[in-house]
Amino acid sequence: MLTALEKAGILVEALPYIKKLSGKTVVIKYGGNAMLNDELKEAVMTDVILMKYVGIKPVLVHGGGPEINGMLQRVGLQSTFVQGMRVTDQATMEIVEMVLAGKLNKEIVAMIQRFGGQAVGLSGRDGGLIKAKKRFELVKNEAGDRVPTDIGFVGDVVRIQPDLVRGLTEQGYIPVIAPIGAGDHGEAYNINADVVAGELAQALEADKLILLTDVEGILRDRHDLGSLISSLRIGDVEDLVEQGVISGGMIPKVHCCVQAIEGGVGSTHIIDGRIQHSLLLEVFTEKGIGTMVVK
Repeated sequence: MLTALEKAGILVEALPYIKKLSGKTVVIKYGGNAMLNDELKEAVMTDVILMKYVGIKPVLVHGGGPEINGMLQRVGLQSTFVQGMRVTDQATMEIVEMVLAGKLNKEIVAMIQRFGGQAVGLSGRDGGLIKAKKRFELVKNEAGDRVPTDIGFVGDVVRIQPDLVRGLTEQGYIPVIAPIGAGDHGEAYNINADVVAGELAQALEADKLILLTDVEGILRDRHDLGSLISSLRIGDVEDLVEQGVISGGMIPKVHCCVQAIEGGVGSTHIIDGRIQHSLLLEVFTEKGIGTMVVK
């Protein structure tokens, strides 16, 4: 149990970070185990609310893969994947939108409200927030050539119109955004939540982009938790990819961070959402707990 003096020391350590970030926008991608475990859910929501009350403007972008999988199984729809991307036909897209923009989005809003915050739930189709286009995944054919392959209603971001989100933060609300975009004819596209968070951070000229994951950060040796890279310059990223230090699902996350930095975001962070109050530890302490990607 912390003594009163130790608690005071923690508050004093946080003070310069609170001062620096007051009035600034922080975009948080919320996903992984932090969305599945009740204690972690509560910790994330209270962290976000605390950030709001010390003057920061948090914006939450959420995923929902496990919930989508569960609902598809319940209605008897089978999912197939191409290079990790879910092939999304019309029926699947209806389920995806129902789960992301309906069930999960409103549950998150309700939790924030329950713990004392004010939140507004949005889909990327609301107010022209996210303009999207069909994504074609490059897949090797029998000749070994990488050819564009149609994977259905999976999209890439064309443009972010941030005025609605900016207006909500200025009025004291915490925007909660489902990663669905609208095509030229109003059709819905499912978009990777990391990508949406990164693009939104750029459009909002955010000070920070934080990706909550199910790993400690980037490890030089994946078997050694003591090898965490606490700060990574974007110029070193490709070397680490070639060395295999950054691999698998971490590659698109790091590239998302690099793109955000190059787009004007102050710093980006990949942190372990399985740790309670990881957001506060990363934002308000000197050491932090994850990997910060900087210019």
